[in-house]
Amino acid sequence: MARTHLVWDWNGTLLDDLSLVVSSTNHAFAAVGGRVVDADEHRSRFRRPVAEFYAEILERAVDEEEFGELDRIFHDAYRVGLTSMTLAADAMNAIKTWPGSQSLLSMWFHNELVPAVETYGLAGVFTRVDGLRTEIGGHLKAGHLATHLDELGLTGNQVVLIGDSLDDAAAADSAGAAVVLYTGGFTHPDRLRASGRPVADTLLEAVEIARSLN
Repeated sequence: MARTHLVWDWNGTLLDDLSLVVSSTNHAFAAVGGRVVDADEHRSRFRRPVAEFYAEILERAVDEEEFGELDRIFHDAYRVGLTSMTLAADAMNAIKTWPGSQSLLSMWFHNELVPAVETYGLAGVFTRVDGLRTEIGGHLKAGHLATHLDELGLTGNQVVLIGDSLDDAAAADSAGAAVVLYTGGFTHPDRLRASGRPVADTLLEAVEIARSLN
């Protein structure tokens, strides 16, 4: 039996913001004397918890207090550039091709995500929109997805998650959901393909694959 509900990731999946994420990350690194990373290195090394990614690039430990400050710097820079970001080229068409219900689960802050969804013309599309309700981000998605599905009254075997990271895959696994990984986001395509999960180069392809999963 086909799965009936699609959970979309936001940053790096529906929202085409890789360049902004990389520049905002470099802004945070510069504040503590860190070096610059380009998009290819970011995609090759990015992971959650984000503090571990930061520690790897900075080549030293990053404690909770410092990560909180780096996260603040990152998001301040991110907000400045956000007004020029667009949805992925085929995002709207991909959304329209899914025959069942859809929701949005983001690791971005909830109070900023909800108005952004409306700004991008997606009001009323999703049965539920959830972002982080904490002051600091960067953690794993698994618990966030579990809560999201509980609030929807769904079990994992009804759901496909489309995201762009190995953390999305791990979250789906933890919930018993299926996953399709999109190569246009924050993770290098080689890493996604090496995971053994279904991988798509466009969002339309991702939805096509999602429709075939049982």
